[in-house]
Amino acid sequence: MAVNLTEDQARDKARDVLGLNGSPDAVEGVGQLTTFNQLGFPGISDKPDGWHLPHNHADVALVLEVKASKVALGDKQVEELLKNVRIVSERYERVVGVLYNGEDVRVFRGEDEVDDAPALQNKEHYLALFAVDHIDKEHIYELTARINNCLHVEFGIKNLYSRMIFTACALVAKRYNAFMSAGMDYSVFHNSILSCLNKELINDKKQNRKLSILTDEFSKIEMNLDVDSEDEKQQEHVKDLIAQFIGWIEEISSCINSDAWRGEDVMGIFFNEFNRYKKKSERGQVFTPEHITDFMYRILDVDMNDRVLDAACGSGGFLVKAMSNMIQEAGGLHTDKATAIKQKQLFGIELDKEIYALACANMLIHKDGKTNLEQLDARYETAADWIASKGITKVMMNPPFENKYGCMTIVENVLDHVPAHTLCGFILPDKKLEKMSKTAKKRLLKHHRLLKVIKLPETLFPGTGVTTSIFVFESGTPQKDQAFFACYMTEDGLETVKNKGRHDVHGRWDAIEDYWVQVIHRQSGDESVQWNDPAVCLSYQVPQKPFEVGEEDFLKTAMDYLMFQQGIDPKAFGEELLKVTMYSSHLEASDECVTVTMRRSGANNDKD
Repeated sequence: MAVNLTEDQARDKARDVLGLNGSPDAVEGVGQLTTFNQLGFPGISDKPDGWHLPHNHADVALVLEVKASKVALGDKQVEELLKNVRIVSERYERVVGVLYNGEDVRVFRGEDEVDDAPALQNKEHYLALFAVDHIDKEHIYELTARINNCLHVEFGIKNLYSRMIFTACALVAKRYNAFMSAGMDYSVFHNSILSCLNKELINDKKQNRKLSILTDEFSKIEMNLDVDSEDEKQQEHVKDLIAQFIGWIEEISSCINSDAWRGEDVMGIFFNEFNRYKKKSERGQVFTPEHITDFMYRILDVDMNDRVLDAACGSGGFLVKAMSNMIQEAGGLHTDKATAIKQKQLFGIELDKEIYALACANMLIHKDGKTNLEQLDARYETAADWIASKGITKVMMNPPFENKYGCMTIVENVLDHVPAHTLCGFILPDKKLEKMSKTAKKRLLKHHRLLKVIKLPETLFPGTGVTTSIFVFESGTPQKDQAFFACYMTEDGLETVKNKGRHDVHGRWDAIEDYWVQVIHRQSGDESVQWNDPAVCLSYQVPQKPFEVGEEDFLKTAMDYLMFQQGIDPKAFGEELLKVTMYSSHLEASDECVTVTMRRSGANNDKD
């Protein structure tokens, strides 16, 4: 039952939640007696209920209007708030107005109302409403390409994952305020990163294991660049390279750590860009494109209260996408719910130590050191017990496709150990389920139900030769004779850009995504929709083109048969016929046709 608060009680509550308790950088507080005149707005006797007025007038100001709980926050109350917003706007270009009655809250960015968190948040959340509202993904791609080329060519770090870990560690250190500046030599730069990570080992025991793995992997990295040369020219060259690298790191870090972050998996972009530089021999690990992680989030109806698992998490793309979308739904990075999401609602498993280090870095860089990541083999009992203890409500995964990595063993282990009726989405090769043994298929469908198969564009994973689908299961529910829904997203609107991979060049993906989310939720609305019998198939069935025989096909078959009877080689005959037609014939052309006249073999020159 809601508690009825007086205006004074609501004001006190607002003070505590917003954190208007005094700041060295601003004049702030709450009350009924302080006038705008006293706050530095000469001649204005109106009295705000709360205020945050930075000493730097270029910063964001906040003004609060409070009512008792019994007062609804209607137009009259909004106008009172906006009057104060206009007053503050005389000295501050950017003003946030907050209207509050102890329970409900309405928020205004200037005089425009924003669709914000349903509960009152701390002031940092509201001040962040004026942050840049987008991240330049193309710039991240450009920076990543520069970093990769510099580390590969100039530093001589030949191993792809070493280049990724080197950069990731620098970003983690930057996130924890490691000292980095132009003019550093390599040893100072290297030690600055290590000492920062080691310092965090002491400060936060919960991050110990993740940070220790990062420091271990960072320390192993080998390079061909002579960073300890006594030659002055070489020393200056190394310093120039480090200065460049630091500049790029600072730019990426500013994107990741800015309040402009609205669900973009910046490190997902970063890792996928690095992934393009893999050699064919290195392609055992395929990272899921960011737009597909978002698509999976939507078709599984993940929300901010879910507990999400990826038991083959790679660099953490699915988890970061889930984290970002859940936090956005909760009202933003500065909400209490955002902290709970990071600490208690995201779970990942990765076996490969290098990739696990990248996943840890990814989560740490995104302001999160508490996500539950474990280095385990998802095929075995230890991982199964860990999964079973987490109360998972949704699964999003792109397990390794090859049998040697135990693809379907991982899928079954996950389905068997999440709670019954959990929706689980797996990206797998189109025919993966059909290639299982009869015993394995029977066991899988005896315990779990295949609900949906969404065949993905065949260009999704270029260079792999693998075409994939999303398979959506409901755990703990037998298939019996229930048909499953299937459809085919033939394209995602992305195009291959030379030396840059696949990009949404023309901005088509958003509309395509919305269309297919609706089709999948309605389970109708597209001509590709199928309802398939699991006893017959376990994949989307690409329709066979109808068999048609035209006159040309009939004549060709008849001619082939006649030549076969005469012992004539069709290929040799065709080559001879072409030669005679082109070089030993008479051509006459009209508007409608070309007439070819050829002499019979052995005929007189004056006779056709």
